[in-house]
Amino acid sequence: MSLATETAAESAAVHDDDPRRSWAAVFALARFEARDLLRYIPVLATLVLYVGYTAWTLFHTKDGMDAFPALQDTDRGTQTGPLLLGIALFVCVNRCALRSRRRGTDRQFDVLVMEPWRRTVAHVLSVVPYAVLTALVVLGEFTRQALRPGAVGHGSPAELAVGPLYVLLCGAFGVLLARLVPTTFAAPVGVIALVVLRVFISVGTNGAEWSRWLSPIVGEEGGDTVLPSDLIGRPAAWHALYLTGLILLLALCAVLASGGRVWSLKAGAVGALALTLAGALGQAGGVSPELTAAREQASVSPQKDQSCVRHGGSTYCAFPEWTGRAGTWAGVVDRVQSLAGGTAAKQPLLVRQRIDARYGLTGDAAIDPLSTPNQVTVGTRWGGNRVPEFAVGVAYVLVAGDESKGSALCDGRVVTAMWLALGGDTHPLADLANVRIDDSVTGAASVLSPTDGLSMTAGQTDVVRELLARPRGEVTASVKRHWSQLTASGVSTVQVARVLGAEVPKGAKDCEEE
Repeated sequence: MSLATETAAESAAVHDDDPRRSWAAVFALARFEARDLLRYIPVLATLVLYVGYTAWTLFHTKDGMDAFPALQDTDRGTQTGPLLLGIALFVCVNRCALRSRRRGTDRQFDVLVMEPWRRTVAHVLSVVPYAVLTALVVLGEFTRQALRPGAVGHGSPAELAVGPLYVLLCGAFGVLLARLVPTTFAAPVGVIALVVLRVFISVGTNGAEWSRWLSPIVGEEGGDTVLPSDLIGRPAAWHALYLTGLILLLALCAVLASGGRVWSLKAGAVGALALTLAGALGQAGGVSPELTAAREQASVSPQKDQSCVRHGGSTYCAFPEWTGRAGTWAGVVDRVQSLAGGTAAKQPLLVRQRIDARYGLTGDAAIDPLSTPNQVTVGTRWGGNRVPEFAVGVAYVLVAGDESKGSALCDGRVVTAMWLALGGDTHPLADLANVRIDDSVTGAASVLSPTDGLSMTAGQTDVVRELLARPRGEVTASVKRHWSQLTASGVSTVQVARVLGAEVPKGAKDCEEE
């Protein structure tokens, strides 16, 4: 026996008899494969795009509603970022696992010490660094949003885990496909097949809730509602369990398909299957009766779930996660009341946060106006257009008495209400466009508010624009001096324009005259 043969035999014996060295070799191969994945343009490009775009959004100055994030929505927003990275890893890990077959080196691998199933484990582990990187990006993205001064709510660790788990799932599936269908064309075809399968399942089940949750990433479509954290109702923990079990199941099946016949692998596959089924059944439970009742109560009787604080002369009632925003709402109320006259300038208001949670996150139902005098509705979203919309709601309650009269407020009092809402703002003309449904500052248009809005005629728009262009102190003094006349029911736009010294628009008509 030659020296080389003896050395090889001794080396094999050492590796076979020492499991620690065998696993050290697996980890070394996994590190090599992880580095090798960066040579593939799809992986490198999607990784740079994902990290770069996320970093840009983190350090880019946020304004509008983006400056006031609800963390129970932010956690779901981190899930779509690694979508392309996962697909790239699926295709490229599959290609790496087939490298020896493509290059005809399978026979050489057969004489190596490391068994084929251990090489498969290394390919699965090669995706772990990318999952860890995804987890760090997700954590950084969420932390940055949570540190914003206007942030409210609570995030879910299970929702935040979906992004990294998705990356691991794509890698494990890519390796399994390589072992079951050893051809490089299987991965691209597999991507298309999965998309088609998802569509067929959705159509075949009529979009049933349980079928949606079979996908790794489950979004919410159609709604613009921000709900309190305890009313979200997404089975995030069960879904994370389902994904974890599925990852383990795919990885262990790939190892078994590579010749791994250790009893612990078979037992692990059975356990992973049980974990997957438990998660799938748990996430298919739907909305519980307790959650349905809680959503009903929050929609119909929000006062039972809210706490109230006083700022100035007014009271602000909000769901627990939003109580810290009462001071911001009070600033808008104080600004509007500072422009009013008569008793309205000191009128105590009750500002109540209201939502319609009965349809969950996909609902976008309008909120009915309150008929109780001196009560104002505020929503769960804030910033951007929501600020002047809230100011409009406050203004027409001060002018008309209650929210239910707002939609009928179509005489000259519209001018008074719009002046109160916008006159104290730093950019009144911009906010005039923001609260109008067509973003215009001329002609007739509907005006948005937290409940029922207003309707402005072309003549009323012209008068409001002229008032906003004049010195604020001059108009405020005139409004306070003629308050009772400007808020009298039936006062015409022509009369309001004359009282305030504005040019009377030609052919001005109030809505009931049209």
